[in-house]
Amino acid sequence: MKKLFPSRRTRRVLLAPVLASTAAFAAVLGPGALPAAAASDMLWVYSDPYEMTLLGPYEDGSAAPSQTLTIIVSHDNTSTTVPAGTLSVDVSGIAAFADVSWPANCRPETATTAVCDTPELPGGGYAPAAAIGLTAKADAPDASEGYVRYTAEAGGMTSWPGETRVAVGNGPALGLTQAASVTGLAPGTAFDAPVTLANNGNRTADRTLLTLFASRGVKLRGPVPSNCEYNDAPTGRTLLCTLDEKAAPGSYHTLPLGFRAKDNALFDRIDYSVQPWSEQALAEQRRGQVFTPGAGTELNLSPAPATDEETNPYRMFSVRAKNTADYRLTGSQVSGAAGETVQASVTVRNHGPAWVASLSAGDPAATVDVNIPAGTTVTAKPDNCEPRTASGGYRDEQLGAPRYRCSSPIYLTEAGTESTHRFTFGLRIDEVLPGAGATAAIWNDAYEPPVRAFDPDLTNSESRIVVNP
Repeated sequence: MKKLFPSRRTRRVLLAPVLASTAAFAAVLGPGALPAAAASDMLWVYSDPYEMTLLGPYEDGSAAPSQTLTIIVSHDNTSTTVPAGTLSVDVSGIAAFADVSWPANCRPETATTAVCDTPELPGGGYAPAAAIGLTAKADAPDASEGYVRYTAEAGGMTSWPGETRVAVGNGPALGLTQAASVTGLAPGTAFDAPVTLANNGNRTADRTLLTLFASRGVKLRGPVPSNCEYNDAPTGRTLLCTLDEKAAPGSYHTLPLGFRAKDNALFDRIDYSVQPWSEQALAEQRRGQVFTPGAGTELNLSPAPATDEETNPYRMFSVRAKNTADYRLTGSQVSGAAGETVQASVTVRNHGPAWVASLSAGDPAATVDVNIPAGTTVTAKPDNCEPRTASGGYRDEQLGAPRYRCSSPIYLTEAGTESTHRFTFGLRIDEVLPGAGATAAIWNDAYEPPVRAFDPDLTNSESRIVVNP
């Protein structure tokens, strides 16, 4: 039975530097007794899952399922091997509501503690130290919670103590399989992304709330279903769908999702998530925004075979299209007398046909390098422009810099207001130098999105600010 909490990848929890145990070990053996690499090593303990919810008995009276909490030991140094050691585990914090089953490598010392043998760890390696079975007691109150606590010792090192939150929760636990990302689509191409919905909980979900976000360059294939409502934003469309089919514990259903890449598709994504339906859940997903009811064919779940794929309440996949977008940069010409302050601007515009967005990384859709003309001083700058030295290095003082690195929002649409972004500077004319000018240029090698990868004409990605032409 899968856990009720959203799945998380195994990770270290670095709570604090712990070098005392190694230092003490070295002190006992004498100076130089430990290799330098070993003296710099650190031992860690953490768990998979990071936290756990135990299911109680099923609604049909079936016994509560056993779930496994795996304690993992690791160390940092890649050039040393840590010998076998021990793991001390204390389950007294959950004993009131959970039964514990110790694995063969653990020796119970009391009713709630055990010492487990841990394996040798290769350089920089990690290994499971104990796979502990946990089962909610038949009379465990819902929402009970406590902590399993543990510490490892090996190779003269003692880990910082670790802990895992364990709770009891009864109810549906809805999750979705991962749809594969799509690449190389031609604009206008239809594609399917069916996924499986599973209920890994111990109660039936009478209805399911599906939340779906399709970014600006993709859309559902066909009209919005009548059991869905939608809200449009510059970045895409959000749909909230009420699925009436019951999802019993252990059941699987197919959710048929069909999409189409629009003419403006390029770097797009689709987010989808599920939860048990309720008026409160629906209101929270609306977030106070106005949604419009759909009028198309109803979107329904259909029974599906069981799957071994991991399920999660929230999923996302990317959609990459074969398309282009033409960025154009426009500078400005300004005039004034010595001592006057003028407004000079640089404007980046996306002429399409694709919109450009960094929806995953959150990077600017366009980054512009702006040089400041000789004889002038910057007295005001946009908030999204960072000062630079003449060579492009870091500069702390915000005003008066000879150069600025400016960032657009994370998206530029293919048309309309959001396709254009302007950076305006206040320039004080210190000395009248007729025709004084400086170059502004789009950074075409940004990590995401890489402009030269989609812009077919880079010749218009550069312009100038000219003072007193």
